[in-house]
Amino acid sequence: MISISLCMIVKNEGELLAKSLDSVMELMDEIIIVDMGSKDNTKVIASKYTENIYDFKALDNLSVARNYSFSMATKDYIIWLDPGDTLLEDDRNRFIELKEEIEDDIDIVIMGYNAEFDELKNATMSYYRERLFKRANNYNWREEVHEYIELAGNVITSQVSITGGINMTNSKNNLAVFKKMLSRGRRLSSRSLYYYAKDLYYNKKFDEAIIYYNKYLERDEGFATDKINACYELSLCYKHQKNEKNQLKILIDSIKYEVLRPEICCELGYFYKKKEEYDKAIFWFESGLRLNEMDKTWAYTMNDCWGYIPAVELCVCYYAIGDVSSAIECNDLASKYKPEANVVLYNKEFFSKIHE
Repeated sequence: MISISLCMIVKNEGELLAKSLDSVMELMDEIIIVDMGSKDNTKVIASKYTENIYDFKALDNLSVARNYSFSMATKDYIIWLDPGDTLLEDDRNRFIELKEEIEDDIDIVIMGYNAEFDELKNATMSYYRERLFKRANNYNWREEVHEYIELAGNVITSQVSITGGINMTNSKNNLAVFKKMLSRGRRLSSRSLYYYAKDLYYNKKFDEAIIYYNKYLERDEGFATDKINACYELSLCYKHQKNEKNQLKILIDSIKYEVLRPEICCELGYFYKKKEEYDKAIFWFESGLRLNEMDKTWAYTMNDCWGYIPAVELCVCYYAIGDVSSAIECNDLASKYKPEANVVLYNKEFFSKIHE
């Protein structure tokens, strides 16, 4: 069985650190904490879990800090987490299996990351990240913020998912770093353009986000999945501005990058549903359902768009055109995805009353 070093970089994370470490400490053979100048009780909490706590001068370049944390590791493989990231019970069991069964010819393991959740704590937005690395390969982090490691070697995707969340404090800090880079005349890489636009979007700076999403889309570089996600989020920016012309245009434009994705179908469905053009809305929501079985790949995925939203919205649309039996069928389908969802339960009660 392989041995694993957990490497974390932290700063003023006293409220989150214990939760993360409690969820994984029994799975790790070594815990490395690099503190970048905390002024709270972060280091006191970290000391309850490990003696391997290192001070590192706070820099705008997070890759430098992550590379330093990796340099302190001594085990076969290295995994990274951010404060607040946890492994739930099912994923802990999957992690144990991975640790026991992984072959030593594996260089990088990709794991899922659940970032947004509904009222029932179901993950509504997920994506994949490079997460576990063979230490002997000396992988290096790149980029000042939204740092990453270039995939190289024998890469596999596991069934393990990290449960975390979008950290708005980090997102605001990222914006500050990006603005410093731009003020120095730095030309952002295509990847950085994409993530700068995303941080602007998360912080509801929609006018600026539109500018940088478009700059990113104008470049030839970038993964098709990122291009589609940029179109999706750009459409939401236009939606916020009530710019229907550009909203519709960018949704349609997304199709040129790769196969149609359910997230795009749902937004097109919403677009026509709002106009009460129900036949068109039905077409797009049904298209989203037909795509439900396609490979989600490593893209940002709005999980409810993969079945639940198309089904529940078709229920509404079919009822609006007087097709009650189809509406009931679609609500029954939605219940297979989320049987306890409030809207599903409301619809069931509503349909039972009108059939009394």
